Amino acid sequence: MDATPIVLRLATIIHSLSAVNVAAILVGILAFRAAIRETRKRFKTTKLRGPPPSSFIFGAGKDVLDSPDTGEVYETWAQEYGAVYEVPLALGRKKVLLCDPKAVAHFFAGDTRTYGHTALDKVTLERSVGKGILWAMGEDHRRQRRSMSPAFTYTSIGKLTPVFYNCVYKVKAAWDGIIGMSGEEGAVIEVSQWMNHLSLDSIGLAGFSHDFGALDGRKAPVTRIFEAFQESSKRNDMSSGVFLLLQVFPMLVYIPSPRMRLVRELHYAMVDVCNAMLDQTKKEKEAGALDGREKSIIEVLVQAEGTDTAFYATREEALAQMKALLIAAYESSAINLVWALVELARNPEIQTALREELLTCREDPTYEQLNKGFPYLDAVAHETLRLHPSIPDFERIAEEDDVIPLSEPVRTKTGEVVDCIHVAAGTLVGISTPSINRSTAIWGADAKKFRPERWIERDGIAKKAQEVQGHRHLLSFGDGPRMCIGKGIALAMFKVVFTVLVKNYVFEMRDGPDTKIELGRALSVRPKVAGEQGARLPLRVKRYEG
Repeated sequence: MDATPIVLRLATIIHSLSAVNVAAILVGILAFRAAIRETRKRFKTTKLRGPPPSSFIFGAGKDVLDSPDTGEVYETWAQEYGAVYEVPLALGRKKVLLCDPKAVAHFFAGDTRTYGHTALDKVTLERSVGKGILWAMGEDHRRQRRSMSPAFTYTSIGKLTPVFYNCVYKVKAAWDGIIGMSGEEGAVIEVSQWMNHLSLDSIGLAGFSHDFGALDGRKAPVTRIFEAFQESSKRNDMSSGVFLLLQVFPMLVYIPSPRMRLVRELHYAMVDVCNAMLDQTKKEKEAGALDGREKSIIEVLVQAEGTDTAFYATREEALAQMKALLIAAYESSAINLVWALVELARNPEIQTALREELLTCREDPTYEQLNKGFPYLDAVAHETLRLHPSIPDFERIAEEDDVIPLSEPVRTKTGEVVDCIHVAAGTLVGISTPSINRSTAIWGADAKKFRPERWIERDGIAKKAQEVQGHRHLLSFGDGPRMCIGKGIALAMFKVVFTVLVKNYVFEMRDGPDTKIELGRALSVRPKVAGEQGARLPLRVKRYEG
């Protein structure tokens, strides 16, 4: 039988298809393959209870994304279905959500080995920061972390404290000028942008000996692009849907969009400035200027670049580490500062108690004094991190079959009560940071309240919370091999900033104590005053006359 007519007929059909039809067929094939993989995983993975899908296409994903408090959604589901449950996602995918402290500790202990990045995370991390410590897995991750660790010792961080003081005193000088020009007792100041610039200049000078000049009003390309993200902060229904589909088809990230254009612009701007900083530091190293002194972050990276030791780093990795630290400074550190200002403005009695403690020291405290002599400042810092973590969740793919132990048994979909769950290779496993940090089951009845005293009082930390193994029983910096390497720098900068600001100013909500705060979205989710453009947060700032 001659097959030629059949081949010709198929060719005619294919030729007649539009690009949209071809794309639809490809999407259908990929979805079918994903469904087959999901079916195979279900035979091995413990069948857990969980919320029903509210959408055939998006599962329960939009319920989470559209909520003003994702942590509360996950916590509500944990109360109904148990501390480990299954969440339906887009196009039939499933995610095992862990809210049990023992399960969470097991998950983080296996990070970079048993549990790896999702396909979407791999693509977005490579495109935004490169193949550095955030992207790397296994031995590569351990090597990169070792190569950076000398810059994050207690002694190294202590030497950065004067830089943080210099930057926050620039803010004070500017705010004094704004208040003086207002002709009134105080002035309304948009604090979010000030904290962004403070964080960027601080990490630029402390980590890389580079002054971005953001606090002086200079608009470097990096600063301009960061600000562009902040000016458009609202996620609409369309972008929520695209985000959920990206988790199934990560290659969609290559489709041009205004946000991805900004991501690429930021990438190239950071590459330019980081290359220049590395080249300058390399010249200083060759001239012997780095010998015999405590190494900054960039000096540690240059020392590691190209060395034939277990601590080596490639040029690409050094650039990636620098880009990651810049983003962390502008986003995570700045968000922590802004949330703390919000909570102090909302809670004047806490602000007063903090000021009274800080005023016991006339001079600027040393790094050692900041760590040991101001328990209430430390409590405010950690309560801010607990209630408002800048990292909303952790998602990983099981690289191999695993058994996750539980501190309390859960009832499965079949009615069986189990004290561990089986997870098949390829299963998506996740943790919601706010649902752990703010869980009433873990932290007690006042878990949703900003109460720094819990960190000082005897038995102030609930017994269940003490089972959480992250930094100070929090997941705000993650845990395990991937725990944030810069947490010491973030805490040091936080304490320096609030030592100066709270001693000199009184903060109030611009529209009174009932001012509504909602979440906006720049690169990350951050607080904003409801109704304000972008992610702006104006507060009323008055001089403290004492």
